[in-house]
Amino acid sequence: MRNYTILICFIVFKVVLQYTLIGPEYDLQRDEFLHLDQANHLAWGYTSVPPVTSWISYFIKLLGNTVFWVKFFPALFGALTMVVVWKTIEVLKGDFFALILGASCITFSVLLRLNTLYQPNSLDVLCWTTFYFFLIKYLHRRQAKWMYLLAITFAIGFLNKYNIAFLILGIVPAAIISGERKIWTDRSLYIGVALAFVLILPNLIWQYNHDFPVFHHLKELADTHLVHVSRWSFARSQLLFFPITFPIIIIGLYALMRYPDFQKYQLYLWSFLLTIFIFLFFKAKDYYAIGLYPIYFAFGSVYISSLLPRRASTAIRAILIALPIIGFIPMYQLAFPNKSPDYITQHPAPYRAFGLLTWEDGKEHSLPQDFADMLGWKELARMVDSVYANIPNSRNTLVLCDNYGQAGAINYYSRKGIRAVSFNADYLHWFDFSVPYYNLIRVGSGRESDQEMAKTAPYFRQAMYVGSITNRHAREFGTAILCFIEAKIDVNKQLQAEINAQKR
Repeated sequence: MRNYTILICFIVFKVVLQYTLIGPEYDLQRDEFLHLDQANHLAWGYTSVPPVTSWISYFIKLLGNTVFWVKFFPALFGALTMVVVWKTIEVLKGDFFALILGASCITFSVLLRLNTLYQPNSLDVLCWTTFYFFLIKYLHRRQAKWMYLLAITFAIGFLNKYNIAFLILGIVPAAIISGERKIWTDRSLYIGVALAFVLILPNLIWQYNHDFPVFHHLKELADTHLVHVSRWSFARSQLLFFPITFPIIIIGLYALMRYPDFQKYQLYLWSFLLTIFIFLFFKAKDYYAIGLYPIYFAFGSVYISSLLPRRASTAIRAILIALPIIGFIPMYQLAFPNKSPDYITQHPAPYRAFGLLTWEDGKEHSLPQDFADMLGWKELARMVDSVYANIPNSRNTLVLCDNYGQAGAINYYSRKGIRAVSFNADYLHWFDFSVPYYNLIRVGSGRESDQEMAKTAPYFRQAMYVGSITNRHAREFGTAILCFIEAKIDVNKQLQAEINAQKR
């Protein structure tokens, strides 16, 4: 009873803490808007992500679509990850100290940052950790039910984020190298593989029917983002994800080699090494690997506990448990949008020292990229609402944006029921041609507004420059809004032609 009372306290603390890490100056983040908008376009797949996020978004929509619920689910997934590590420690016969140490390492870690944003990453880490937990249960008892739960966990993870494929790429050769021959003769393995395949088949069919946009997305990612990723920065980030506590992971890996009670879990040592190597080989983004680590805190915590004599002083145990909290303090100061943009721009040195001011374009900016992606959206939506309300026949007005962040933010914050679209990401498939469009509100780059005005104005009877985002800290600073009224051409026909060209 004592153990579960403490576990509940950890869960509550973790969820409550998540709500304190974002300052009131910040809006939702760019990607969150896209994921929330998927609730209005349910499908078995999307250009950007698999379908699970859209199902959660639909549930958030039913709950009122408020920021509270948007932030609740990543916080919940983070808390559940800690619960799975707790249960793993119990399976590994860890004592009360090991439970507290493991839970503290997960609670005061990079997961706090990951769980601030409504993205597939939080559930991805939970699925990785749960998969490893079920595999431990299977290796412990060799019962078929654990293999089937492995299959279901993989399917959920795959339908949430394709990143979990890296887990399989690491675990399969690890099982071969470590001599786990019994797995390959177990009939439940092949039933589990078939079960997983059936569960993910609808998404595979969707990918096939849409010419596998995931490969186009990966190529675009490699060309625009991963080209700026170095293997050294990836390796350095792994250490920064778990400040001070990373040695506990190393101790866990050592224990897999030396501790007799862990001999049956040898494949976890090889899985870690192989998975890290694969991430490095593909020059993956650093946070892709976060799901790999939580389970190794369980091994490390149990082994450390076994090394301490039963009469070890309370002070020693307290110091070890305090390590994650000590490591969290600098993380709290830098890794979360809990300080105003003005404060950050006036104190850039510590952010620069940790590389937080370098964006995906490889250049240094005034704010961390995620922080800049959480500014200016309400301002944009208010401006679009204002001009939309003053256009005659506003329901026949198309709001066309340069990118998914602009479209999603307008759709989320708008008070006028606007359904903005873009030729970017999933919005390319979400145009509503049941409405004849006569007017156009164009949201795009301020630097190109003159060219846009000159290019588009001749096709409408009226054209005007409305304004631009004035928040200089926002990534969208200067984004302009143009308004065109009473088209001289068939707007719907032109849009359809452009969409067809984009799809090709």
